[in-house]
Amino acid sequence: MSAPIDIGSLPGPAQKLVDPSAPPKLQELAARGVAPGLKPADVLAVVVHLAQSERAEVATTARATLAALPAPLLAAALASDLQPAVIDALARASVDKLDVLEKLVTMRRVDLATIEHLARTGTELVTELVATNEARLLAHPRLIELLYMNRATRMSTADRIVDLARRNGLELSGIPAFREAAAALEGELIPEASDEPTPDDVLFAETAALADTLASPAPEDTHEVSDEGAEAVKPKFKPLYKLIADMSISQKVRRAQLGSKEERLLLVRDRNRLVASAVARSPMLQEDDVNLITKNRNVSEEVLRILGSNAEWLKSYTIKRNLVENPKTPLTMSTRLIPLLRDADVRQLAKSKNVTQAIQEAARRHLDRKKQ
Repeated sequence: MSAPIDIGSLPGPAQKLVDPSAPPKLQELAARGVAPGLKPADVLAVVVHLAQSERAEVATTARATLAALPAPLLAAALASDLQPAVIDALARASVDKLDVLEKLVTMRRVDLATIEHLARTGTELVTELVATNEARLLAHPRLIELLYMNRATRMSTADRIVDLARRNGLELSGIPAFREAAAALEGELIPEASDEPTPDDVLFAETAALADTLASPAPEDTHEVSDEGAEAVKPKFKPLYKLIADMSISQKVRRAQLGSKEERLLLVRDRNRLVASAVARSPMLQEDDVNLITKNRNVSEEVLRILGSNAEWLKSYTIKRNLVENPKTPLTMSTRLIPLLRDADVRQLAKSKNVTQAIQEAARRHLDRKKQ
């Protein structure tokens, strides 16, 4: 949120209207935008301030006014030098009014918090509006992070702003797999901004929509294993698998971070190291996902290394055990985890034929040390 209304900068009549001791009836009229003699910008400042009033009826009325401002009042206010708090309130009340937002985001006193809010929560068209100001994006890289992680942002726009950051030497920690996202754009032709979505944008949106229809609250792997140990995509997930297969590396990296559980379980098996690693860094990962991934012997060593380096996942005993038992887990990591397992599980590892000989020996050494 922006700073509150600067009451001291308002004219005397406006200050009287927002004074807590003002008559309730008078404040209710002001909350409706009825304040004769005041300029439109001051009327709006009064309404915005009263929207936070301790008088419930006044606050409710003021919020309703902001949601449906009379056109003449709004037009006159937009031509004025509005306070940051007024700009912020109008922006939050005008999410479906692109013509209003176009004027607000270019105002001299617009607060960065307002732009961040639009980048974080905006619709496709709103995020397009925010993404056009490259100078502001470079001055405030947090905006690039928020736009990229907003699922409504077009894929082509996400590529464009990541490429902007990459070319200017920015490192964006707010995008968990930023390095993978940037590397995926090496040598790629980045599309210019356009009024209409690109074919890649359409594919990205269609994949998200299909993934949503397949989402299930219960953990379910997207693959089934034959008696010979070969993996195959389950029939219900094949349409999603086909859409993902048609994606660029950059698109896959973004779906890996923002997509559904089903998408992540498909993408973690991708042959491209950048894509699989992006899954392991996804902020959307849940413990059930990580249980399935660490149990899978077809995922890459790099994926297991990333997951095994995450202290949050190592709170799970099952994940620790999965990592030790998985032959793709780096040996140094597996041996470090063995002492954290229960003695019964370590004894089983020492004689198990499902783990590598190195793990068997490490388990035996651990048991021998405990006997001393």
